[in-house]
Formats: sequence, structure tokens, C-alpha cells
Amino acid sequence: MILGGLITEKYISRSSAIAARLVGGEMMIMSAVDSTFFTLNEVATVIWQAADGQTSLKEIVHTRICSDFDVDLAQAQQDADQFVSELANHGILNVSPIPITGADSR
Repeated sequence: MILGGLITEKYISRSSAIAARLVGGEMMIMSAVDSTFFTLNEVATVIWQAADGQTSLKEIVHTRICSDFDVDLAQAQQDADQFVSELANHGILNVSPIPITGADSR
């Protein structure tokens, strides 16, 4: 939803231009675009795995992060927004104000 020029919802999906592997509970991701390598912690891995393009980031934070980890909703949302922005800047996540059709649901 867009309100006053601000995006109030973010839908995220994984890019197909990446290589990813789960190793010992941590997700290892490399961008094929710029060869940037990321090792995701447990919380970031939950966001990554939930990035189906149909579930909003706000819902992921509320239902998956705050319910599974002892974290404040406002802080969790701020951290998730920053994480998603960083990965989107490297072409690892796609971000849209509306659900992403045809998103990879691995």
C-alpha cells in the first residue's frame, strides 16, 4: 500500500540471479550480479526463506520473527527493512509495494 508517497507494505522475493546454500543453520548467498557474498544469521535466514513475493515483510516480521524470537516489533521491523534494502541493493532480493506474481517460492 502506498500512502502519501510512502510505501507502507513491502513484498519480497528471492532473485533468480543468486547461489544459495543452507549450511549449519546459516544461509550462504552469493549474488551473480556483483559476486557479493552474504552469510545470514538465524533471523535473516527466516526472512530469506519466507520471501515468497506474496507475504508482506510486515507480516513476516510479525508472524515469524516476533513469534519465534524475543524481539520488539518496532526494532524487528526496522532491522528487517534495513536487511531487505541491503540485499535488494545487491540484486539478491526483489522488493515491491504489491505482491510479486511469479515469484520464486523455494
